[in-house]
Amino acid sequence: MAAHESEPERLPARGGRFATTHWSMVVSAGRGHSSEAGRALAALCENYWFPLYAFVRRAGHSAEDAQDLTQEFFLRLLVKNYLADADRRRGRFRSFLLGAMKHFLANERRRQGTQKRGGGLPTISMDFRSGEDRYHQIEPADNLTAERLYEKRWALTLLDLVLDRLREEFRAAGKLDLFDRLKPLLAAGPAKTPYRDIAEELAMSAGAVKVAVHRLRRRYRKLLREEIARTLVGPEAVEDELRELLAAVGSTGQERR
Repeated sequence: MAAHESEPERLPARGGRFATTHWSMVVSAGRGHSSEAGRALAALCENYWFPLYAFVRRAGHSAEDAQDLTQEFFLRLLVKNYLADADRRRGRFRSFLLGAMKHFLANERRRQGTQKRGGGLPTISMDFRSGEDRYHQIEPADNLTAERLYEKRWALTLLDLVLDRLREEFRAAGKLDLFDRLKPLLAAGPAKTPYRDIAEELAMSAGAVKVAVHRLRRRYRKLLREEIARTLVGPEAVEDELRELLAAVGSTGQERR
């Protein structure tokens, strides 16, 4: 049998930051303290800080100010119980986070000569140097309003997280080469490279490649819905959120003024 023909139907799930805790747990914790909910919130923030940073930059702030503002926002959210003053009834973490940031920025504009932000308290991990590089990759080519840019970067960040999960599953199963070769085939539609050519490269049959691609796409769709569900209060909105995020990815930015 060829090296990859025995690909398992199920791959081991990734642990750690992709635990089952998510936004619904944070919301259900209410104003009380829950260490588990706190960890869930911190994980969500660490995954999705860049769309918010891009929003602050597009709103007109310099890189240095945007870094300080984003850091301070998450400081209050995670350490100073800023969550208690926000509208947690919003069902989507995406909507909550943007609304909370707008409220925070409005308050900051009323505070002139504020002290250096941070106060030495712990914050989430944010690679601002990488974030600024990523921002310049989309500016000015991505001619979107700050809100539309936020939605698009959120959607792209989510898709990257799902792809990372899928890649890690294949790595854990010792099939990273298979994943790297099949990844371009995740998109539906005819493959640019015939299955038989890929099969020869991987020492597989064309039929085995076709089955592997089918399983890859199915697993990707499942992980995509799981990741979306982590940012919602209930599973009933997953399909609506998926449609909105895919529409955001296709935004062209023609409405920017």
